[in-house]
Amino acid sequence: MPIYISRGRFTTQTVKDLLAKPENREEALSKLFKSVGGLIGWYLTFGPHDWLVIAEFPDDKAAASAILAAAAGGSLSEIETTVAMTADDAKATFGAAGKAATAFRKKGARS
Repeated sequence: MPIYISRGRFTTQTVKDLLAKPENREEALSKLFKSVGGLIGWYLTFGPHDWLVIAEFPDDKAAASAILAAAAGGSLSEIETTVAMTADDAKATFGAAGKAATAFRKKGARS
């Protein structure tokens, strides 16, 4: 299954709530993500994002449904999601791109 990496921020209220009553957010996400795919891991991060989630979903539609359901609770903001490829998938993709590139005329080149 394709792997998706999502990252984002907590709202200020969510940070206050988690400080007052800490909880393991991976448990809640695991139930949600299992309904359409599977959670690989949830991580608290530093920098421009507060958290990072790695999950597997059968397709973009399933990934979007889980991410939108998590966002609907109102505790998250600035969510970004990226599809990640394994090394084998990347190799196959570069191979396919190489074949496709032979049919592409570069700017300024004559046919």
